[in-house]
Amino acid sequence: MSNTTTVQSVDRAIAILEILAREGATRVTDLAVELDVHKSTAFRLLAALEQGGLVEQSGDRGRYRLGFGVVRLAGAATAQLDLSRESRPVCLRLAQAVGETVNIAVPQDGDTVNISQVRGPAAISGHNWVGQRTPSHATSSGKVLLAFGALRLPAGLERYTPRTITSEAGLELGEIRERGWAATVEELEVGLNAVAAPIRGSDGSVVAAVSASGPSYRLTPDRLPEVGELLVEGAREISQRIGYYR
Repeated sequence: MSNTTTVQSVDRAIAILEILAREGATRVTDLAVELDVHKSTAFRLLAALEQGGLVEQSGDRGRYRLGFGVVRLAGAATAQLDLSRESRPVCLRLAQAVGETVNIAVPQDGDTVNISQVRGPAAISGHNWVGQRTPSHATSSGKVLLAFGALRLPAGLERYTPRTITSEAGLELGEIRERGWAATVEELEVGLNAVAAPIRGSDGSVVAAVSASGPSYRLTPDRLPEVGELLVEGAREISQRIGYYR
């Protein structure tokens, strides 16, 4: 299948979802007419969407409606939006208290993805991490998500700097669980240190991490425990704001 054909199929699949959202349960023939495609093409697109749970057949034979997969995706997007919104005032305070850039990261496909960031007051406060995927074993947020079961450790840990830890034992995930925070010292980038703490969702499971990162000459190893405790308190408040109560 060519790239043009693939893009065209994706566009048509999106159009089907938009039609079903607007019209409700709709017959295949009507979808085909609105898309200006053969009925067999509409069936093929619906079958792919049905396999993904995005559409389902309604009680009326030959009609399709949106499936619960759409609700699942919408719920995940809403949860991230809620997390970004509810965490922001806490992150603003943390950035001022710590003097460094503060990020919120969530697990995604074995890595961590930063979904929001508040820059610290210092003139040098790092680059924008929002939207970037980072390896779990070489970041403080990733270590937190690994330690508390939100991520699984991948096979074959890549080395990014001479200080990158490439063994499960070296990550000390049990110790991270005990003290409640994780740190990295020049493990992703030379000259960059970071600390992170876990954020829990309404069911008590760890769903994200809040981290502070900065240049190693400023966020020195001897500061990490103090910053870690500040982040633990901040993470506890964020967890409560998104529905977690002990």
